[in-house]
Amino acid sequence: MNKNELVETVKSIIAAPSCCGPLKAVGQKWLDSVGTAGEKAAAEALLQELKEDVCTIDDVLGFFASPAAEAHFGAEQAKAMLEHGRELKANGGKWCFCPACAAGAKILEDPDSLLA
Repeated sequence: MNKNELVETVKSIIAAPSCCGPLKAVGQKWLDSVGTAGEKAAAEALLQELKEDVCTIDDVLGFFASPAAEAHFGAEQAKAMLEHGRELKANGGKWCFCPACAAGAKILEDPDSLLA
């Protein structure tokens, strides 16, 4: 991924409604550091936060099968999301399919581009 693609990907992560507060903060800090002496340290912090926050497909399947997902999304929507996740996993998907995780997974699959 080139620098422009990374910037757009990080912007999409922090704009996603599913992005948690800590990831938004670290992502914005990286965006603010691009082209400065602090960029490498901010990139390392962003990569660490992505490793902590981006969910695997198995994690998200467990959530969508839970009463918490039914309470949050409603039973029908939670069931639909569970089925969609199972389909993605059956087709080789490794990561959560929410907008924040999907974009974060792109970076996790090519971490050297962020650290370059």
